[in-house]
Amino acid sequence: MSMPTQGSGLDSGYYADSGAPHTADEVRSSSIGELMRQVTTDLSTLMRQEVELAKAEIRQEGKKAGKAAGLFGGAGFGGYMVALFLSIALWAGLSNVMDAGWAALIVAVIWAVIAGVLYSMAKKNAERIRGLKQTNDSVQRIPDALKPHPEGVTR
Repeated sequence: MSMPTQGSGLDSGYYADSGAPHTADEVRSSSIGELMRQVTTDLSTLMRQEVELAKAEIRQEGKKAGKAAGLFGGAGFGGYMVALFLSIALWAGLSNVMDAGWAALIVAVIWAVIAGVLYSMAKKNAERIRGLKQTNDSVQRIPDALKPHPEGVTR
């Protein structure tokens, strides 16, 4: 590791806030222990600042995600209302050619078929999510790994 020089960016006042040397002569006159302490302090400060920056970015992105979720919720409610009123219109239209009770039953059966197809598709997609199964298997093995084995460690 080479020592910093005057022209390497360590201008006067560069480290003024951290108490670290701010000229090349001060760096040269510092002991290795002092320099290591200063590097450790600077790294600690940098990590804290990076964590704070990450928190601020997460809060900002969280607000955007919350707004998007609210808009999706509104769109979902709007879609529900459309499906509801189309179902009522279909029921009213069918009741012109048959009894209103049978028309309502037909609309309900149509929605039952749609729900069954959607459930089947959701179940197939859920089964494809391997991470949950692997995590569940790993978590179930933890208690066995923590139990003492009188015969010792097996290979």
